[in-house]
Amino acid sequence: MSILHRPRALALCAVAFVIALCSGAPVAQAQSVLRVTTIPEEAATEQVRKFGPIVRYLERALGMKVEFTPVNDYPAAVEALVNRQVDLVWFGGFTHVQAQLRSGGRIIPIAQREEDAQFRSVFIAQTGSGIKSLADLKGRQVSFGSQSSTSGHLMPRNFILEAGLDPERDFKRIAYSGAHDATIASVVSGRVDAAALDITVWRRFIEQKKIDTSRVDVFYTTPPFFNYNWSVHADMPAALRERITKALLALSMDTPEGKEVLTLNRATRYIPTRAENYKGLETAGRSAGLIK
Repeated sequence: MSILHRPRALALCAVAFVIALCSGAPVAQAQSVLRVTTIPEEAATEQVRKFGPIVRYLERALGMKVEFTPVNDYPAAVEALVNRQVDLVWFGGFTHVQAQLRSGGRIIPIAQREEDAQFRSVFIAQTGSGIKSLADLKGRQVSFGSQSSTSGHLMPRNFILEAGLDPERDFKRIAYSGAHDATIASVVSGRVDAAALDITVWRRFIEQKKIDTSRVDVFYTTPPFFNYNWSVHADMPAALRERITKALLALSMDTPEGKEVLTLNRATRYIPTRAENYKGLETAGRSAGLIK
């Protein structure tokens, strides 16, 4: 194109841009901020502490601003990704399933911890309570975590049902603490007789000497199941999704940064995952009446 024709071409481009804006037609624009959240399985202060290092890592690895914003409850995390108010969410297996169903299959799991392929829940009680098995929960006050929690409700309820108990019929009272740390506190204080929670949270409490196992301890550990993952919406550009996945899989305990991120997320490393891994949780949810 000659120099004489260039101003006219630029003017035409400008007119086309204005027309696109006025007509509502999409204008390509590179994403500048990656918005991240998590299911609130622990207190908001703990969420911020735990996810701060991974936010800083992703900013460096992706070369873009990353913002972490806690949400109030599990359903809020589901709605945030389904409605594309956030771009990347740390889901439990059941919240991932709920998001898949709410979005019509538009949620893509991209990475999970190695531990999530063989995850477990634990049931705890005061050691002097006389509770030694799931059968002993009959007539007792029992707490779960959030109603949408995989390890704090769905799978514990699933194994209770398999043991021949119906929580609504056989328990004296059912409580929902909302978070795993609150679940532990409810047993320690005696507000409930027993409770179910994420095994990795229980182990962290023991490692940090936040619990006296001579007073409160595990009486039942569930069989393994798939659990947590990092998920994105299918509308995310494939190139960005691949860069995020690559960054997560590159984290290593052999580097100071990787060790900090992985340790805070109670992981040894991240591995690839796929939607099929969580089909069993959907089946369990339907069997337990938690998915209609």
